[in-house]
Amino acid sequence: MKYMIMMFGGLGATLADRGPEWITTMQTTMMRMDQELRASGEVVESRHLTDPAQATTVRFVDGAPAPTDGPFAEIKESLAGYWVVECSHERALEIAAQVVAVTEYPMEVRRVMDEPLTQD
Repeated sequence: MKYMIMMFGGLGATLADRGPEWITTMQTTMMRMDQELRASGEVVESRHLTDPAQATTVRFVDGAPAPTDGPFAEIKESLAGYWVVECSHERALEIAAQVVAVTEYPMEVRRVMDEPLTQD
């Protein structure tokens, strides 16, 4: 099975109240986990995302899609990056738990649907 492990927070203003030691530990943990997952062959895909302040959000406004600068203002924890891993559900939860134990930011684990889309 493939699972997407989504990392939230850890960008821009969310780091303002974190000290240099925490930031170093978080970065070291993320790099170590990424190297371990690649070495084990579990990583299918992974990406880091830019700061949410650089995002464009498309909303449905006045009956039509409309792009606006930035993410939703009320969102404090934004998607920071993800791994797609091929492993068991239990292993995907274990990976997320190891990172959350250090970062204290939430991670979402969601199964990737493997069925191909067909055109009629």
